Amino acid sequence: MSTTSAAPKTRRRLLPSFGVQVLIGLALGVILGLIAREMGPDGTSADGVIDPNWLTETLTTVGSTFVTLLRAVVPPLVFLAIVASIANLREVTGAARLAWKTLLWFAITALIAVVIGIVLGLVLKPGENAGVSADAAAAPGSTGSWLDFLTGLVPANVLGIQASAAGDGSIGISFNVLQILVVAIAVGIAALKVGEAAEPFLTVVRSALSIVQKVLWWIILLAPLATVGLLGKAVATYGWDALGSLSTYAVAIYAGLALVLLVVYPALLRLNGLSIKQFFTGAWPAISLAFVSRSSVGTMPVTKSVTERNLGVPSAYASFAVPLGATTKMDGCASIYPAISAIFVAQFFGLDLSFTDYLLIAFVSVIGSAATAGVTGATVMLTLTLSTLGLPLEGVGLLLAIDPILDMGRTAVNVAGQALVPAIVAKREGILDQDVYDAPRSGEAWREDDAVPVAA
Repeated sequence: MSTTSAAPKTRRRLLPSFGVQVLIGLALGVILGLIAREMGPDGTSADGVIDPNWLTETLTTVGSTFVTLLRAVVPPLVFLAIVASIANLREVTGAARLAWKTLLWFAITALIAVVIGIVLGLVLKPGENAGVSADAAAAPGSTGSWLDFLTGLVPANVLGIQASAAGDGSIGISFNVLQILVVAIAVGIAALKVGEAAEPFLTVVRSALSIVQKVLWWIILLAPLATVGLLGKAVATYGWDALGSLSTYAVAIYAGLALVLLVVYPALLRLNGLSIKQFFTGAWPAISLAFVSRSSVGTMPVTKSVTERNLGVPSAYASFAVPLGATTKMDGCASIYPAISAIFVAQFFGLDLSFTDYLLIAFVSVIGSAATAGVTGATVMLTLTLSTLGLPLEGVGLLLAIDPILDMGRTAVNVAGQALVPAIVAKREGILDQDVYDAPRSGEAWREDDAVPVAA
């Protein structure tokens, strides 16, 4: 009696690849956003608040719901991943060296980005070519401080959760990723020191991490739909009208971002023997989500996943480097943006910057992102730069009109850098899984049933 082995079953793809789905979402988002903008507001309420039309409201709800879901999974993911990764670091040789080289590459890429920003600011002179009126100048409600770094390091509680009262009496709950990072590192190191007695705890941590990752998988499946809402809301709300008066400034920002993303990063990849195409196709889910969500922290779960599963970075190292990068590695928000913006403010108000001032811009851009890690928003980083240089903070008000449009590109570059550095460090240390990095991309964010999911 002969037996024959059944041919392996293959699943038929009913939907386009994940990357194509996101591209379709981007196109639909722009189209629906333009339609919503043409529809105009439904009217003005009794208290003077403009009521958005039903399409704008729908797009806003779809996009904000997805970002809320992503942010909800971030605290447990960061804590569990960091604790588990530190416990696994005993299996990785040279853990301390990996940490220092990661920080070094963060600084190197930030320095390159800020130099590009300074050069573009001096060449394009955005402050002298601005059509914005000085009447729009206004100091922001909150500013950055070097003390933010120290206060941000001290956990307010073991969960890193903060509550604040809104003007209407409601209580808002937020979390501080840097504080969660500090708590997780402390717990992870303590688990290593305890030794065998901590094994039951680490078993629970690893099991919980698997559950959180499963939930994350379900959330990411909604990313193409969320792309429609997030980008559509941005187009409907802000449009592109404000770009006219600040066109030179906007061009300078996006030129700097493009140079970093499409020239500097590819050059670094090539110098380290890594395929440029494989990096961008592997990191695409995170980069595209960052562009529409405008949140490095909200995108962090996706960044971590593609860094491990598409770029071949060991999980133990990626679980440390990516969360750290999500709070301190910001080539867009903390390098390109504050450099060009500071030069814009100086030129607009007719103030001359000395060579020392440019050195200060570079210093704040390389170090300052860590100093403001406990505070969200690129505006905080900009105010820190302006106050360090002694420039008028009222200049921030001139730039707020188009900040959401610029923030899309800034965040995309941030996240690309957060995936790039772990890949480069892993390659240089000989721990990168080259087969995973070079694997053909399936077009999915990652495949749940594969040991080595891939993306495009």
